[in-house]
Order: sequence, then structure tokens, then C-alpha cells
Amino acid sequence: MGASAVLLFAVPHGQLSQPWAVLGGHVISAIIGVSCAQVIANELLAASAAVGLAVGAMYYLRCIHPPGGATALSAVIGGQATQALGYQYVITPVLINVAVILVIAFLYNYLFTWRRYPVYLQHSKQDQGESPGVTEPGEISHGDFVYALSQIDSFVDVTEYDLLRIYELATHRSRGRHLNPAEISLGGYYSNGEHGDNWSVRQIVDESLSEDSEKDMLIYKVVDGRDLRTSGWMTRVEFAWWARYRVERDEDNWKRVSPEE
Repeated sequence: MGASAVLLFAVPHGQLSQPWAVLGGHVISAIIGVSCAQVIANELLAASAAVGLAVGAMYYLRCIHPPGGATALSAVIGGQATQALGYQYVITPVLINVAVILVIAFLYNYLFTWRRYPVYLQHSKQDQGESPGVTEPGEISHGDFVYALSQIDSFVDVTEYDLLRIYELATHRSRGRHLNPAEISLGGYYSNGEHGDNWSVRQIVDESLSEDSEKDMLIYKVVDGRDLRTSGWMTRVEFAWWARYRVERDEDNWKRVSPEE
């Protein structure tokens, strides 16, 4: 329960802290732990089976709560007093403790508008506010996500890189955002549009034209970001698939060049 308190009061918006995760994680694990203690005579095997089965059950029932593993283990190695309780262990102390800590977590986090618990209440509060309609998601940079995370006065167990990846997948921006091979020109600078350590800028330094434009060969060098000061070659089509947009140097930064330019 001490470990559950850490999640409920330090990470109230985390997936592992939500009511079903806490309730299901503890109660289901308690049932499994007591069952293993009664069925398996060897304490070592019973403890191993209890934790393993509890983890599997929490995973498939979508109520993963790490402290639940300790609940299952305690049912086996908690001593004679604990084992004498039998399935009463599920109710006392497990279910009662879970009910108390959930109520306290709700009341405590409700004191702060940015920490509503469960997280559904936070979303409901935000949905009641007026927000302008958005028909098309715009560009969101790494800096935008860092700023957004800094404005949430609560710990969020996800990195800005993971959020960017989720954003890309959800809006399908990773598809159809590559350049047309005809837009690739000699001497131009192009970025892959990635974030963090994967970001890179390449310059086309030479080309070998063929009758079939799709078979044109391009030689490039990496001028910034990942694999800096390396070079390589690929077809025009392959390079267009890698590139997201053209860029140009603007003092110490790279600026995206719009198609019109």
C-alpha cells in the first residue's frame, strides 16, 4: 500500500494509478496469491507462481499495478497469521485498504484543479471549457512539447519524444509528408523532420542523371544532426522519401523553406 500511495499521490494521472488498476491489481493479485499458497505446498514455488500469475492476470485484464505483485507475494510469505486468513485476506486487509486509499486520493487531489483524480475528472473539466475548433493539426516541434509538459503541474510518465511519436502515428503525418523527387535539386539542403538525436540535415553535392528520373543517383553529405560529417549516395526517389522538407541556414539555426519559396 505504501507503493500504491507513491503512485496515487505523486503520479495521479498515470495509467498505473487509475482506480481500476489499483482495485483490480490488488484484489486479483490477492486472490491469486491466496490460491497459490493453499494449492502449492512448496513456499518458493508458490511465491514464484503467485507473482507470475498475478502479473499475467493484471496484463490481460488491463489493470497493471506494480504493487499488486507484492500483494500476491505477501499472501504466500506473510507468515502463519496471513495464511490463516485464507480468502479473508482479500477483504481484510487488501480490499479495505484499497477502498480507503482510493477515497483519500480522490479527496486530496480534488483540492488542486490541475490534479483531479481519477484522470477522467481532469479531462471532463477541460472539455467543459471553450476551445477553438481545429480541423487540421499543425506542426508541433520538440520545443512545443517541452513547453507543454512544463505547464502541466503534475508528473507525466512519458517523454516528449514518445509524445511526438504518438502524435505522428495518430495524425498519420508520417505518411504523405515526403518530398516529390522532382523537388530535389543540386546544392539544396534537406531535413528528415525527425526530433531529438534522430534529426539530420543533408546537402546534395552531386548528381548523376539518367533517362529515367527515378534512377537518378544523388551524392549527399550530412551537414548537421545525426551522422554529422558523413556522406552517402542513393537514388532521387530514395532521397525524396527520406526528406520531409527543404531548409536553409538562418544565422545559427535551420529554417524550413515553404514550397512557394
